[in-house]
Amino acid sequence: MLTSLSIKNYALIDYLHVGFGNGLTIITGETGAGKSILLGGLSLVLGKRVDLTNVKDTSKKCIIEATFDISGYNLKSFFKNEDLDYESETIIRREILPSGKSRAFVNDSPVNLNALAALGAYLIDIHSQHQTMELANDDFQFQIIDALANNEQYLQDYKLKLKDYKNIKKTLVALQEHKANAIKEYDYNLFLLNELEAAKLVSGTLEILESEYKILNNIEAIGEGLLQANQLLSEEQIGILQALTSLKNSAQKLSNMSDNYTDLYNRVNSALIELNDVFNEVESAQERIEVDPNRLEVINGQLQSIHNLFQKHAVGSIDELLHVQNKLSTTVIATENIDTEIEDNQKAIDTIVKGLDKIAELIHDQRAAAIPKLTEQLESLLSNLGMENAKFNISLNFNDDFLNNGKDSLSFLFTANKGGDFKPLKKAASGGELSRIMLAVKSILAKYIQLPSIMFDEIDTGVSGEISNRMATIMQQMSRSMQVFTITHLPQIAAKGDTHYKVYKADIDNKTITHLVKLNSEERIVEIAQMLGGKDMTGSAIAHAKQLLN
Repeated sequence: MLTSLSIKNYALIDYLHVGFGNGLTIITGETGAGKSILLGGLSLVLGKRVDLTNVKDTSKKCIIEATFDISGYNLKSFFKNEDLDYESETIIRREILPSGKSRAFVNDSPVNLNALAALGAYLIDIHSQHQTMELANDDFQFQIIDALANNEQYLQDYKLKLKDYKNIKKTLVALQEHKANAIKEYDYNLFLLNELEAAKLVSGTLEILESEYKILNNIEAIGEGLLQANQLLSEEQIGILQALTSLKNSAQKLSNMSDNYTDLYNRVNSALIELNDVFNEVESAQERIEVDPNRLEVINGQLQSIHNLFQKHAVGSIDELLHVQNKLSTTVIATENIDTEIEDNQKAIDTIVKGLDKIAELIHDQRAAAIPKLTEQLESLLSNLGMENAKFNISLNFNDDFLNNGKDSLSFLFTANKGGDFKPLKKAASGGELSRIMLAVKSILAKYIQLPSIMFDEIDTGVSGEISNRMATIMQQMSRSMQVFTITHLPQIAAKGDTHYKVYKADIDNKTITHLVKLNSEERIVEIAQMLGGKDMTGSAIAHAKQLLN
């Protein structure tokens, strides 16, 4: 419920602050007095885009602030999803800066226009002549029927399943496309994978093969070198071991004669021991030497194969080849398993389709049961509003395709005249008739769902007399369960309000300023009398005004 509205520096308004209560609130004023300005300012806090030409003084900030009591609107989840602080008394503020930029705040937290508009849709429904055309919109027509059919939970379940259906369907299409492309590449990828697996690649293999290749490729030279070392060490006449043994014996004699040569002896002896180890290693190495041209050929082939793979896959190491092998293995396995994935997704889709069909049928049955009730209520209300011959022909057609709100297509036809042809609303009803139909629709909806506060902007256009009185009665009945505003030029409607505000213009310091004031009982009599007979009020106009108010 809107509890207060403040407007500063907007159009013809310097500053305005007004509080609102429950029930039916009437707003009147002469044409051009600024009722549209009031609506324009309110629309800004509901998320409408800024028109800078409406800023009164562009050197100053324009501020519109509205306070709402939202305790009965079940909006905590909305505030949580938008990361906003929930307050039962929520303040929405819109600022237009001198630079032309605008900012919006909900409980002092900045918000973007999309979030503001989404919140605004829960708070106030501003009904204008433009909105009357929504009657011809399928979505709005379904909203009416679904309200009476109590389909809210079914529609929520349907939309969740439909979202899952679309996601899995998207995945399935992607898998099928991937399969078509993968099949073309599968044989080649499998060939490359088999080639890499046949190479039996292991990290570090290249270094081992290269080391062994180097040995085998130089085996004769290595043998000659070892033989020469053996001879140098062991030759009886000039062998190093023989000479070092003689040196050891000489050092031992010196050591026996003087302790001064003990260290020399020990060093020579150590050298002899080390050299004997070298000789043993040389002999062992000679025994291990084996000329194997076949092994050399095998290793050469392996190295050549690895380097060919390096070149083919544009890499430079075994580890990189192993990475390529893993990727190819994943791709090949995925291609081989894609039929299973496709089958699994198709089964999931089949399951969801069954669930969707079931819910769609329930939605359809509920709608079909609600249509006669809606038709009866609409025709009854319209008859009371002077459209005695108004008739509706509403029918459903259950389709094969899943739509956003079920599987129904809707035919919502109308005739205003007895014996007339049924046609779509926008072709069969005049502007005044559409206004009355919309009022009837809103009145019915208010009985079945929690509507936001509603503001009727001259919904009485094209009607007068007793019909306007009946329209006012309907609005009065609606206001028992919700906050209702109506901007009107008709005294019969103005007299039905619980509270009455007047919009007027005044010239102050050579400036025209729009004001909004709440009328007391006497002021209401004067205002309604002027609406009846003009500014030159007669006694009969005043008496008529009192009669209407009573």
